[in-house]
Amino acid sequence: MKSENTTITKETECSKNNCIGALLPVRDALEVLSGRWKLPILIALSDRPKRFKEISKDLDGITDKMLSKELKNLEINKLVIRTVYDTFPPTVEYRRTEHSKSLVNVILALKDWGDLHRKEIIGK
Repeated sequence: MKSENTTITKETECSKNNCIGALLPVRDALEVLSGRWKLPILIALSDRPKRFKEISKDLDGITDKMLSKELKNLEINKLVIRTVYDTFPPTVEYRRTEHSKSLVNVILALKDWGDLHRKEIIGK
């Protein structure tokens, strides 16, 4: 909704011109990272590789079925590597790829924005 006294600033104009070119990459990024659990899984794996149950314990509320699905999706998108060790029973470990580490600034920016948004909405 536009206000009656809307003025277009240089920043607004630049944003409009750049938005068209940003549409497809943003859509691709959201497709890869969308959902409740993908970013929390990557954050859980940020300090070290972990086994399935370790990740599950870090993420309160995720089911094993959902965790398995999301890990497979992250693996397909080359954000997580699944390593199976030749032990009995087999040991499976998950770790972030170098490619996934390029999301660090995105995650930090989302955290900062989330803090600001919480303050705006609920005053905390």
